[in-house]
Amino acid sequence: MKCSTFAIAALAFVSSTDAFMGISSPQVSTPSSLGMSLETYADELKATADKLTRSGYGLLACDESTGTVGTRLESIGLENKEENRAEWRELLFTTEGLGKYVSGAILFEETLYQTAPCGKTMIEILDEQDIVPGIKVDTGLKPLAGAGEGETWCSGLDGLFDRCALAYARGARFAKWRTAVRIDEEKNLPTALAMKEAAWGLARYARVCQETGLVPIVEPEVLIDGTHTQAVTAKVQEEFISTVYKNLEENNVMLEGTLLKPSMTVSGVECETKPTPEEVAQMTVQTLQRVIPPAMPGVTFLSGGISEEDASIYLNEINKIDRKGPWALTFSFSRAMQSSCIKTWGGKKENKEAAQKQLLARAQANSEASKGEYKAGSQPSSEESLYVKNYVY
Repeated sequence: MKCSTFAIAALAFVSSTDAFMGISSPQVSTPSSLGMSLETYADELKATADKLTRSGYGLLACDESTGTVGTRLESIGLENKEENRAEWRELLFTTEGLGKYVSGAILFEETLYQTAPCGKTMIEILDEQDIVPGIKVDTGLKPLAGAGEGETWCSGLDGLFDRCALAYARGARFAKWRTAVRIDEEKNLPTALAMKEAAWGLARYARVCQETGLVPIVEPEVLIDGTHTQAVTAKVQEEFISTVYKNLEENNVMLEGTLLKPSMTVSGVECETKPTPEEVAQMTVQTLQRVIPPAMPGVTFLSGGISEEDASIYLNEINKIDRKGPWALTFSFSRAMQSSCIKTWGGKKENKEAAQKQLLARAQANSEASKGEYKAGSQPSSEESLYVKNYVY
């Protein structure tokens, strides 16, 4: 621990109050005693961010809520109970060789403090693979009053410092906070209010995380629900991500100790005109180069409902393009890593090895794609779309 227990307790109240005040009155925070802790963790934050995005590595996102992972388990005939959730996550983390391709795993709170059926903690299993544990710290999307139909804000700032400090003590070294905007041209969505609220929440979260030694993954997702074109997605992404970085600056976030987790620049899932993988790559790189500061070390794309194979192909094409930005462009996939694995497992012990081979195959595919070296179809995958309308984590 970098701080004493007493120091964490003393600072927690100040940070929680600061976060709460930030919701109602966004403004640049003034220097305080909390600012000193960034100096304490600065080198560690940079080192963690660099380790997570080193060449050939990406993240396994397995931070689904108890309800969401339960739905997946129920789809293969397993009851949604803690014992089965632990068995599933143990299967993922004990996959032999996973640490050759995966640098970090994003966990749900239950998993961070969970003991696997083998008797080891999930953290111990990840440590054995040299996989850095991370933690989802937002508490979900809620309706945003005064905004457009279906627009949301992300909750979780209240008490965030305490949760982050405890997660760090448990072994977590990075965190994730997901917020999302939706595109609906007929309803003029997203509204400026929705983007402003989302950006401010991400910035407050990022600053609080860094105060406790956690690298914040900033996740401003543009949902693929809708009929909009790729060009419309790009326009919204540019405005949204630009707003996020403006707010990160106002909150004195150290960019070298952060990561960005955006969606790829695709069209709406119901759009009649679908961009090719090359077009997705070109527009994604163009969009990012226009809005991301060079100090930020890495982009860890979410899959957002894109199929396993398509996610790997898109990532591969992205990394084949010459770009001006120095950042790593890699993966932080959930459904696009786990879908075939859980189907192969089916909740049966005799299928565990085959399921782990399936996970490892997708991890290797995405590792190769992060270097622009993936050969389409060279690894087994589920070809079907993983899109779920109005998906909730």
